Amino acid sequence: MTQATALTGAPPAGTPASAGAARPVPTRRVGAQRDWAFRLMVFPAVFLFTVFLIVPTLIGVFFSFTSYAGFGEWEFVGLGNYVALFTDPNIWAPYGFTFFLAIVCVVVVNVLAMAIALGLNANIKWRTPIRTVFFIPMVLSALVVAYVFTFLFNSTLPMIADSLGLVPLATTMLADASTAWIPIVFVTAWTSIPGTTLIYLAGLQAVPRELYEAASVDGASAWRQFRSITMPMLAVYLVINIILGFRGYLGAYDIIVAMTGGGPGISTMTVSMRIMGGLNGGDFAYQAANSLVFFVITLIISLVQLRVSRKGMSL
Repeated sequence: MTQATALTGAPPAGTPASAGAARPVPTRRVGAQRDWAFRLMVFPAVFLFTVFLIVPTLIGVFFSFTSYAGFGEWEFVGLGNYVALFTDPNIWAPYGFTFFLAIVCVVVVNVLAMAIALGLNANIKWRTPIRTVFFIPMVLSALVVAYVFTFLFNSTLPMIADSLGLVPLATTMLADASTAWIPIVFVTAWTSIPGTTLIYLAGLQAVPRELYEAASVDGASAWRQFRSITMPMLAVYLVINIILGFRGYLGAYDIIVAMTGGGPGISTMTVSMRIMGGLNGGDFAYQAANSLVFFVITLIISLVQLRVSRKGMSL
């Protein structure tokens, strides 16, 4: 072996290829193998998404232009279901209550969740056990929680109010169309606040402590620190909670079914309840049109929220 060969590590002349360094695998072949592995891993998710979401959606859109009742024969009616939908006075009450509930819940949940997150993020005694207690509602079924609170609002609370002489609270709020929404908002907030608080806690953990220390040295009050440091740093998390919360509350169903069933009358009926009731009651095509309209409205609201949030975060 010559000195140049020893320095460069190249096999000496006349040495067989198998005795030297391994032949490199072509980059194109490696890329193709990775593409096939990626497609193989993604295929199950795409297949399930198509079968259980895309196909049923397309079937629903098709039947929204028919007179199909969910069984038996049907015929095309064109835009008849949509015309009937927009001229039906009973269909817009659920829309009004749905958006009212979503807006109220977004405000209540985010205000309380941020306050709780600020308290849990402070240097308080027994902070970890207290956090655990606050997050218990996350592991409970919303339906079970709704049934428990229904009993409390129907029996326990009126009994306590009657013994204390509080006449307005001596009857259940769930039986009054003007107050039935209050227990619904209460239970919805009780089940939603832990998850929202968790997101705010993640944001608070990312705020550098040096900012608060510098602000304290400069004499900034607690409110000024919250307004000038905490809120700007939590802006992204606030947008996430508002978008996720609003979309989730638009589909409110299980809590209301357990507490009021949409009553009294239809005062607490949401769009989801109206659609499900129609689908199970032989009104398939009409509710298919209703669900498509509701989907379009929800999509538009989501796009507007996303656009506004992007502009706000870019400022």
